Amino acid sequence: MLTGTQIEIIHDSIERGHIRHALFDFDGTISLIREGWQQVMIPMMVDILQELNTGESRADLTAVVTEFVERLTGKQTIYQMIELAEEIRKRGGTPLDPLDYKHRYLDLLWERIKDRVAALKEGRARPDDMMVPGAREFLQALHARGVHCYLASGTDEKYVLDEAAALGVIRYFQGVYGAIDDYQNYSKKMVIERIIRENGLKGSEFAAFGDGYVEIENAKAVGGIAIGVASNEATRCGIDAWKRNRLIQAGADLIIPDFREWQPLVAYLLDKAPSA
Repeated sequence: MLTGTQIEIIHDSIERGHIRHALFDFDGTISLIREGWQQVMIPMMVDILQELNTGESRADLTAVVTEFVERLTGKQTIYQMIELAEEIRKRGGTPLDPLDYKHRYLDLLWERIKDRVAALKEGRARPDDMMVPGAREFLQALHARGVHCYLASGTDEKYVLDEAAALGVIRYFQGVYGAIDDYQNYSKKMVIERIIRENGLKGSEFAAFGDGYVEIENAKAVGGIAIGVASNEATRCGIDAWKRNRLIQAGADLIIPDFREWQPLVAYLLDKAPSA
């Protein structure tokens, strides 16, 4: 742990003090608008598989679906739908186009979150109450230090733009990227490689922040610094142990529960490490 904080240092050998560009995941890292999405996606998929009447119990199907939903969390939503289609084929069914399942899921999710979005847009809810604690202050601090920030999400880009605007954080990002129906032409990996290439960065000049394994693995693949945000989305407090373990396995250099301790985090990442 960084002394006096909940900032867990996994790899203390990172080259600090050089970050110029930073990429952030959105849901679970900045935004909590979509908190509980798993309770929408998993039952929907289980319902679809139950319609095949394979004799499997709902509990067994829930276990199957939960495994691949969790495994693919952080990638574009379409990949979970592609996996659903494959599970339907395995059971002798004929799946719809994965995009059809994705749109069905998004319609169901909208029913869960539409009041949250409306409350934000109408000023009935405080944006910071629907964000990972400290995220705004941390973004402001990076902006003040001249770090160029980008947002990249597995959620569809139009929703990311709309929800980031409702939270009042778009101004902190030089680029906002999200999923598109032509999913093979977008990935966080592509965004990161483009940032590195267009800005001529070396690894330690780039950092990624996220609560999913994808951005962590992608950051480490280019030699960057990876900060895992093991946020407990339901309580807005403390560490989600499942996220923490997964982020460490993906290669995270640091683990934080949220951005409440943004001041020591900024100092640790951006100030030059003292010479030995």
